[in-house]
Amino acid sequence: MTPLISGILVLFVLLALLAIGMPIAFALGFVSVAALILTEGWFSVSIVGETFFGGLSSFALVSIPMFILMGGAVAASPAGRDLYEGLDRWLNRVPGGLVLSNLGACSIFAALSGSSPATCAAIGKMGIPEMTKRGYPEEVAAGSIAAGGTLGILIPPSITMIVYGISTETSIGRLFIAGLLPGVLLTVLFMGWTIFYCRVKGVGLDALATRYSLKQKLELLPHVLPFLAIIAGILYVLYGGVATPSEAAGVGALLVIILVVVIYRLWKFAAYSAVFRDTIKESVMIMMIIGAAELFSFTLSSLFITQSIAEWIAALEVNRWVLMGIINIFLLIVGFFLPPVAVILMTAPILLPIITQAGFDPYWFAVIFTINMEIGLITPPVGLNLFVINASVRDQRDSPGPALALDPARLVTVCGLHGPGNCHPQHLSGDRPLVA
Repeated sequence: MTPLISGILVLFVLLALLAIGMPIAFALGFVSVAALILTEGWFSVSIVGETFFGGLSSFALVSIPMFILMGGAVAASPAGRDLYEGLDRWLNRVPGGLVLSNLGACSIFAALSGSSPATCAAIGKMGIPEMTKRGYPEEVAAGSIAAGGTLGILIPPSITMIVYGISTETSIGRLFIAGLLPGVLLTVLFMGWTIFYCRVKGVGLDALATRYSLKQKLELLPHVLPFLAIIAGILYVLYGGVATPSEAAGVGALLVIILVVVIYRLWKFAAYSAVFRDTIKESVMIMMIIGAAELFSFTLSSLFITQSIAEWIAALEVNRWVLMGIINIFLLIVGFFLPPVAVILMTAPILLPIITQAGFDPYWFAVIFTINMEIGLITPPVGLNLFVINASVRDQRDSPGPALALDPARLVTVCGLHGPGNCHPQHLSGDRPLVA
């Protein structure tokens, strides 16, 4: 059997398992072990454990649960609310100021949490009801949160960038710096389009009559600025070579928890038990996918599938920008169906040698890769952010209780573990249990 046919069969079986609802890590592991047994014999099972745990041996992986904990602590506190209200007071005199406030809150919260679904959940449960109450169309309210939430995987510190750095053996600090300017640029472009749209359509102009005093504008800054200082500090120590990503993540998580305790007087451990629990769940989920993806990559290499794909692309002899266009189309299509972490772990090790051989910078490509994943997060037929927004809006309408039945960390855990294609609305509303 040729490598091409083997690759098609492996891909078909993998997609079939994902389509029937098998968790991503288990689907990758099953396909890998089955392919090794069928081609190499039963003795190949002896290397499965070593290969799986070899994918988890990088010390940089310690930074993932720390950044998840940092985002969970912010999401569990009133920090997101204060951030949202503070921006609204500064931007209310601009056309579409409330939408701009949501976009700004999404960008800052994304930097704190590093997760797009968590950003959509935390900002959406506050922003969408407020926008609809003030007369903004539902499509504007939901669309701005869904699009703004995608910034969570680009603006540092980003969990997706960490996974990319580990899988491609590139500097995580340089990846963070590479994603900073594009993330800010995207935020500015989103805001520019919002001002243009709201001015042309006459949306949200009534809010221009509301005025806030300088005192009202400044009173929330002491609650928000310390968290922004932590983000700036993390970027400084990483780019300056002061600390490793794991060290910066650990100190950042500790400082965020201390700020939450001091600023919001959340002293009781019970307030943090759910945060620690969901941090463990999501971290284990990501680690399982990373280990299974390492095994999957080993299998593809053993069957010479990876080498054959690379040789086939290299043999196309097309302009390097045409090659980049083909890769972008491929990433867009894959991103429609799979979460960013899975796509990166399965494709980045294959694509990076091709990209570097074509003369492209690997850090520039990381930004392009991530933007493609952002598009996938808000594009049907899957679109994980759309499920989160849908749950937030439905809970606001149907439930007299809290806006969102599940906290953001749990949303990420449920959807990430099963894959976005199996992130049902029942998961998000709490009607279905947390099962792997």
